[in-house]
Amino acid sequence: MAAEGRTTTDPPSHQGCAISSVRLRLPAQRGELRDRHEDGHRLHHLLWRLGPGVRVCSSAVLGGGIGPRAWILNAQVPGGYPRVDPDRHLAEIAAAEGLTGPGAGLMTAADVAAYTTGHDGGVTATVTAGLGVRGWAAAPDTATRAPHRPEDADAPGSPFRPEVEDAPGSPFRPEDSEAPGSAFRPGTVNIVVTLPVALSDAALVNAVATATEAKVQALLDAGLDCSGTPTDAVCVAAPEPGQDGGEPFAGPRSTWGARIARAVHTAVLAGARTAP
Repeated sequence: MAAEGRTTTDPPSHQGCAISSVRLRLPAQRGELRDRHEDGHRLHHLLWRLGPGVRVCSSAVLGGGIGPRAWILNAQVPGGYPRVDPDRHLAEIAAAEGLTGPGAGLMTAADVAAYTTGHDGGVTATVTAGLGVRGWAAAPDTATRAPHRPEDADAPGSPFRPEVEDAPGSPFRPEDSEAPGSAFRPGTVNIVVTLPVALSDAALVNAVATATEAKVQALLDAGLDCSGTPTDAVCVAAPEPGQDGGEPFAGPRSTWGARIARAVHTAVLAGARTAP
C-alpha cells in the first residue's frame, strides 16, 4: 500500500526515538502506520488516537488493565530486543509522537507494516502476527527450567527473546530458531479491537477472552499446531458507558461478542497465512 501525505520535515527526536512524518490515511479505528528510526533501524508502529471518552481493557505491557485511555501504541522493535524496560521505551515513543494522557502500549518483533484487519458490524480488529516462535498455552512444566531472571520475564505485548524462553519438554526449542544459518523468527501476536458501543466491565473482560478464542481458532484454521506465542497481547477499546452501564455481554454468541470473534478471526487468519 502506497504512503500518502509524505513530508520532508526533519523528524523530532526524544530519547533516541526519531519519528518521521509518514502516515497512511486509514480509518481511525485501524490506526495510523508511523515510521521511526532507532539505533540504525527503520521501524514502524501503529497508533490509535482515541481521544476522550474511550476506555480500554488490555494485557498491554504499558497501561494494561481497564480504564480510560487516550491512545494505543503497537510498536515494532528489532529481533533480540536488548532493553529490559519496555514500558519506559513505549512511553518514550509516545512522547516523541506528542501523545498525552494515559495510553496502552504493546511491542512486537514482527513487521508492524504487515498488519492485517478484520471488520464485522462496526467492530474492527487489527493484528500484527509474529508466529515464528509458537506453542500451546498448557505446555508441560519441568524441574529443569532455566533459572529465572527478573529482566527476562515475559511481558504481554513485548517481543519474544528465544534465548530465555521455553523449558525442555515444551513444544518450542530455542535451538530450532537460533540454529546456524537460520534467521531470527519473531514472536508475539498483538490484537487491537475497537467497538462503537460501550461495554460493561464484565463484557470488556469477556471481549478479551472472546478475541483470544477467535485467535486460536484462526491459528488452527491456518494449519498451525499452536494456541499462540508466549507474549501475545489483546487490547479492546470501547466508549465509556453511560448510566445504562454498557452492553452486558461479549461472549462469542452475544451480538457484539460474535462480531468481535469474526473480526479477530479474519485478521488473525490473514496474518497467520503470511507470518514468518
